[in-house]
Amino acid sequence: MSEDTDTGIFAGKSVKPEYLNFKFANRHGLITGATGTGKTVTLQILAEGFSRAGVPVFAADIKGDLSGIAAAGEPKPFLEKRAKEIDLDNYTFEAFPTIFWDLFGEQGTPIRASIGSLGPMLLSRLMELNETQEGVLTIAFRLASDEGLPLNDLSDLRSVIALVSERAQELSQQYGNVSKTSVGAIQRRLLVLDEQKAELFFGKPQLDIEDFMRKAPDGRGFISVLAADKLMSTPRLYSTFLLWLMTELFNKLPEVGDIAKPKLVFFFDEAHLLFNEAPKALLERIEQVTRLIRSKGVGVYYITQNPLDVPDRVSSQLGNRVQHGLRAFSPREQKAVRAAAETFRANPAFNAEKAILELGTGEALVSFLEGKGEPSIVQRTLIRPPSSRLGPVTPEERKAVIEASPIAGKYDEEETSVAPANGRMRRGTDARAGQARKDDDYEWAGEFRIPKKPGSPDEPLPREDDPEPEPQPKGRGRGGGYSRQTYGEAFGKSLLRSLGSAAGRILERVLRPK
Repeated sequence: MSEDTDTGIFAGKSVKPEYLNFKFANRHGLITGATGTGKTVTLQILAEGFSRAGVPVFAADIKGDLSGIAAAGEPKPFLEKRAKEIDLDNYTFEAFPTIFWDLFGEQGTPIRASIGSLGPMLLSRLMELNETQEGVLTIAFRLASDEGLPLNDLSDLRSVIALVSERAQELSQQYGNVSKTSVGAIQRRLLVLDEQKAELFFGKPQLDIEDFMRKAPDGRGFISVLAADKLMSTPRLYSTFLLWLMTELFNKLPEVGDIAKPKLVFFFDEAHLLFNEAPKALLERIEQVTRLIRSKGVGVYYITQNPLDVPDRVSSQLGNRVQHGLRAFSPREQKAVRAAAETFRANPAFNAEKAILELGTGEALVSFLEGKGEPSIVQRTLIRPPSSRLGPVTPEERKAVIEASPIAGKYDEEETSVAPANGRMRRGTDARAGQARKDDDYEWAGEFRIPKKPGSPDEPLPREDDPEPEPQPKGRGRGGGYSRQTYGEAFGKSLLRSLGSAAGRILERVLRPK
């Protein structure tokens, strides 16, 4: 009999049962294959196995089919035939604990993130800015940080960009050249984000990553499914969100080293979108996060059609591999088949390159890490059938799952920044407190946010003549618990500085000896 064990997930059968070892599950993986060869089902059965073992899972649902994991499967002849072929005698059907998410809030719990948490590099990629424009955006982030201005949503960013435009000459002397042309280009790209409904993603309350780490009362891990069918119409927003999420996990989860099971497994479907046209600095960041996040107990599995979609520096970090069938008609496709075959530990029993072209639906070449972490000899494997539904849930079933979710209502009300009579910016009182760690706990190190050390030299200190600040939540910038400036205050201070400089020059001319 073949089934999941305490040490691994039963993925299918070759000449022997094939298991994905939990001990090596956080050494990442790659699932590749042409359309219709069974990649989504492989994702589904792995997610089921992790959930049974008490490991939470996050996965993007590109076509809607993965939503069926929230419902029990039904007996069908081809499923029962496959179960018999691989000696899966105890084949039963079950639904899995699921939380539906949606950046647009239509097919699941809404997900939001603050502009400030993305940082200038990710935001520049989302907005398709060139290097010069990215530099101006970085100056805007620095200005907001230095002056305690909020960067929660797109309206906050517009206000900061407008302030950069007003103070272009001053900021050019302090931070570097601020081109009016670049500012205008950024403002136009903000209009494009509006058209893409990106404003639904940016704001508060920000996602608390602990909500991805939940377990059901029966001990199974929750499977977080991101509705991405509409999101795929804006592929840069999709890839930017998932990279932001990986970075948040990397930043906020503690180091755990080698553990018996991962704390979270992250499936990144349509992974080629992450790497398309990515600048060198971003590719280096992706490679670094992929390499280091395993020490946080997180396994990352990239899913794409062509193994060449994943750069070598990232691909080399992916130890567990499932290769479904490929079609090779063009020279590039033939190269992809050869490249895929060469990534496996050779099996003298068959030619891997030839086998990839012959694989049927639900069949794959499989190599998982074993022993002391070395890849197993590649095997031609029949993938096990899922226990949950093959195909999407109905709208009524989805609604019932959302209403029964352990986070139902938590993110429904969007927070707003308001300016009360005293001029200080405060959080809306109707928001839920403590939804996410404040960004004040972090500072920028190049393009990465790192935990801020107490007494950072760039933390502003109160002046003796300043009035005692009223207690209030921390702001978005590096100003700690001190009250943040409004845009009006910042503009006023800029105006006073300009007037002061002009008055000083006039006074100097008057008093200068003739």
